[in-house]
Amino acid sequence: MGVPTFHPSHGCSLLRKNVNVGKYALAHVRAPASTRQGPCQLAGILWEIPALPEWIPLAQIEQLTARTPKVSVDELLNGFYPSPRFGEVSFASYRPDPAQPSQGAAVQALEGFAAGVGTGDSGGFFKKMFSKKETSRAGIYLDGGFGVGKTHLLASLWHAAPGPKAFGTFVEYTNLVGALSFRKTVEALSSYRLVCIDEFELDDPGDTVLMSRLMRELADAGVKLAATSNTLPGSLGDGRFAAVDFQREIQVLADQFDVLRIDGEDFRHRGLPDAPAPLRNSELSGRIASDFEGKTVAQDDFATLIDHLAGVHPSRYRQLLDGVDGVVWRDVHTITEQSVALRFVVLADRLYDKDVPILASGVAFDNLFTEEMMTGGYMKKYFRAVSRLTALAREGQEGKVAAA
Repeated sequence: MGVPTFHPSHGCSLLRKNVNVGKYALAHVRAPASTRQGPCQLAGILWEIPALPEWIPLAQIEQLTARTPKVSVDELLNGFYPSPRFGEVSFASYRPDPAQPSQGAAVQALEGFAAGVGTGDSGGFFKKMFSKKETSRAGIYLDGGFGVGKTHLLASLWHAAPGPKAFGTFVEYTNLVGALSFRKTVEALSSYRLVCIDEFELDDPGDTVLMSRLMRELADAGVKLAATSNTLPGSLGDGRFAAVDFQREIQVLADQFDVLRIDGEDFRHRGLPDAPAPLRNSELSGRIASDFEGKTVAQDDFATLIDHLAGVHPSRYRQLLDGVDGVVWRDVHTITEQSVALRFVVLADRLYDKDVPILASGVAFDNLFTEEMMTGGYMKKYFRAVSRLTALAREGQEGKVAAA
């Protein structure tokens, strides 16, 4: 699609500076003083232009469906650090709920654990809290519901501990193994002092065996491990596959960690209003112009985006969103296929990592997944995705920044 032009008979000009071919409406519009109010024609369409300033920066509109990012092995390895949302968090910036004592206790325990990273000891407070033998387990496992601040605490641990260290989601580590091979992944991570795994889940038998071996070999190499999840280590895989057939692998995983329970309600909803209702399609263009002036917006039809995600490996979703300041989805509908829903959960996580606000029409995000999905084996994944998408929609539609 070419760059739109104004009809010269109406005295309007389109500045082509910084225009990239193949993108939509990427220019700035300037109307001469004599015609800054009145009719103007854009691509054959008559527009009524109100009184305008000398310069009007428009949003740069792209499409995620036009992006197919390529990611090298080096880029994968260099990307294992907290996302920008958690780039500067600390134990001091975590705000425990006074009604939930386990949250304050978790901060103290993790501070002690961080002090022991790289020393061969897990720290005085941590050792006292769990009353372990001389040789403590290699890792700490943060168990709690979505939105209680587990990722904030895990990132705070990463920032506090000495390096070399790695921070990534569960799916990013499984993707790393796919890119490097299992043995090379072990070799690369064995030199680290700390490996942090966010959103630890076992969705299939292959992942169970893979992560069981990886955690065991890293622990044997002296690497400290830290993980977050909504499921206790011994219950990983429940409701997702024949977990009883993989009890040995699951037990090996559980044996690597001391469990730290964090209670509380979803922080993103604590004391905040419910998510705003979806916008109408007719409202989206105006909101793009008013809310994303001078920024880059990825605008897609929801059905087309869903189809496109099937052709992009989830390990590349972070790069899929590079340079995007906001996303706009037209006609969001309920996802009915499990494989499609699980891919979309990964996209929701990456959007939340990057704190990308959302404007959307169609169904509300609490209807994004079917009732069967929200009560099935992957329900915690879907609840987390709904929670995060709701926070980003609130940010996009009401200008309220989502809580970390």
